[in-house]
Amino acid sequence: MAEPTILAAMALEGALGWPSSLHARIGHPVGLFAKIITGCERALNRPAWPDWQRRLAGLAAMLALIVMAACVSALAVLGVRAVAGNWAWAVLALLAWPALAARSLDDHVRPVLAALEAGDLVAARRRVGMIVGRETRDLDEAGVARAAIESLAESFCDGVAAPLFWLGLGGLPGVWAYKAINTADSLIGHPEEPLRAYGWAAARIDDLVNLIPARLAGLLLCLVGGGGWGTMLRDHALHASPNAGWPEAAMAGVLGVRLAGPVRYDGVAADKPWIGREGGEAGAADLRRALGVYRRACAALALGAWILGILGILGIVGSAWQV
Repeated sequence: MAEPTILAAMALEGALGWPSSLHARIGHPVGLFAKIITGCERALNRPAWPDWQRRLAGLAAMLALIVMAACVSALAVLGVRAVAGNWAWAVLALLAWPALAARSLDDHVRPVLAALEAGDLVAARRRVGMIVGRETRDLDEAGVARAAIESLAESFCDGVAAPLFWLGLGGLPGVWAYKAINTADSLIGHPEEPLRAYGWAAARIDDLVNLIPARLAGLLLCLVGGGGWGTMLRDHALHASPNAGWPEAAMAGVLGVRLAGPVRYDGVAADKPWIGREGGEAGAADLRRALGVYRRACAALALGAWILGILGILGIVGSAWQV
């Protein structure tokens, strides 16, 4: 996609996030993906079927979802270019805007930090419970801070770096196909029953499309954080995901704290290994530092888009002048 479009989409999301008033009126595009994904799962994930059949059904549903998202987006691009002409880049930026989540993620993490700094652990648990899947009712300050930092690091890939990567590589069809895949992974890509077989394709496809962005996200966090390389290279494989460990281990190394460790999901304990095991316990001050690292990483991406955008605008102006 043209650089001015990427820059404008980033500027819109950075300034506005996804406003609650807009969400109340029209929802969010991923909500449509969620309805399609859950509807297909109810229809196709039949307990009586053997695992191979449920895997095949899940793969077919994923391919249909990806093709639908890409084709609808491609038709939108053709329509916008036909109608808007030289201003198509601005309209396409509006359509790409909801696929990015840099400001939205910041908006969700800040209340957790505010509650921790105010000493209100109950509110902090409630706030962090809105952005993580683990049980939060018994978390201490370190557990809340750790959960928020992990979410911030992992979502830097899923919500910022990867969407920008696919927006730049595949335009509007690329970024919305990615969002469909990522939404499916979050809803059905689980190793537990009854989703283990049916959600296998969603999890593996999500692993594939995040392969490069996750590593780029980890490298960028280390770069703007001024360190963390050793921890990232050593501990990224300790994460259950082949991708999420890169930004998470990078953040642990930058901050000098340990992340992951034992957690509980729906009453079941998960004895996860520590990432950054030699680091200290996380606290409110570390969460504030993590937000700073995250914002600098987002700013670095914006600067790159701005430079490319200026070059793109100069190219458009030059072409128009020649005409």
